[in-house]
Amino acid sequence: MSVRDEIEQVLRAWNAYEIARGNEPVIDFDCYPSDADIAPATSRVAVYQQLRDLRETTDDNDVLAVRLDADLAYLGSLLGERPPLDAYLAATQGCTGAGWSSQHVEEAGERARAHLTSLGIGWHATTGKELTAAEGPLAAHNAPDAIQQAADELEPRVRALTGATAGFRLHVETVDANAYWHYWLDGAGQDVRLRLNLRHAGFTAVRAQQFALHEVLGHGLQYASLSARCRDESVPWVRLLAVTASHQVLFEGLAQAMPLFVTPHDEAAVTRVRLDHYLQLVRAELHVAINSGVSVAECLAHGHARVPWWTDELITDHLTDSGADPRLRSYLWSYPAGLDWFVALADDADSRVKAEVLHAAYREPLTPTDLARLWPAGPVIHGPSGPVRLRQPAFSRSGPDPH
Repeated sequence: MSVRDEIEQVLRAWNAYEIARGNEPVIDFDCYPSDADIAPATSRVAVYQQLRDLRETTDDNDVLAVRLDADLAYLGSLLGERPPLDAYLAATQGCTGAGWSSQHVEEAGERARAHLTSLGIGWHATTGKELTAAEGPLAAHNAPDAIQQAADELEPRVRALTGATAGFRLHVETVDANAYWHYWLDGAGQDVRLRLNLRHAGFTAVRAQQFALHEVLGHGLQYASLSARCRDESVPWVRLLAVTASHQVLFEGLAQAMPLFVTPHDEAAVTRVRLDHYLQLVRAELHVAINSGVSVAECLAHGHARVPWWTDELITDHLTDSGADPRLRSYLWSYPAGLDWFVALADDADSRVKAEVLHAAYREPLTPTDLARLWPAGPVIHGPSGPVRLRQPAFSRSGPDPH
């Protein structure tokens, strides 16, 4: 048995163990599904030792070593370790938590604000509600059909941009879960499941298109493409995807930025991406802050000043997730890190580089190191900032700081 297959065997047993205990699964998408019965691992400690033993057999730069380091870091956190944020993110997401300068965050905010202004929407406590109204609200029961219709219409464009030829079967479910996520996609092989969390998700015509690109044609088609390759050839990487592994920056970054590549002239869709870019950078500021000893009160003040329509609950939920939950302390970083890089790719890279990155992204689970190799002139993926310091933000509840 190859080392890759041994790793997959351990991860499947670990996944079965966590599910049997009612915990979050370890495997989020299985690119090489099997009908074999999987016996749950006996304990997390047993899994940890098995992964450590396998790590001893791999070289530091090996793709399997990178994955084992991620799994060991996450499992270590589940067992009680709390490494510094930089070290934890470097091991799991493949990039550190340096963060972005206040100037970079504010420039992204200025761009988002300009797009909102073009739609007749101001920057104040009701911005979120105004944007939802402008995008055309949808009843929750109409959302699955709207997402499917948008996916059908945009699929040829995505396939042309990425070179994806794999087929996939989409299953849409609605749930009512007390969880941070609004939408979630998982599955195995060519079977893709999209869950819509009715407790938190807000549905509009624009959001339906956005999530058709993000979840269905971003994650779903991408994972099915990786699965098709795993079926047809022996790949060197672990065929079990996890949100706490270093390919997640690619997956979440590209999925969020998809409208910039697929529908670049759709002002409503582009506005959402520009706003999400800013909001993710603010979440990154809070992520770094709460993991650096900054008080909840200071984080709340900063979040409200940056985003005047955010509620206390929304900000503190993010602080809890990124500060206290071992899974989300890693995974949530992939959103700002990935989106910032792919926004820059869409804005600044030439057409040849864009094509190379998008085609490669649907062939293998690229790490931040792989992305940097494909576009050496691109920005630092984790952000170039130094130690966290919550500066006076550019935006306040009354608008931009005139000074």
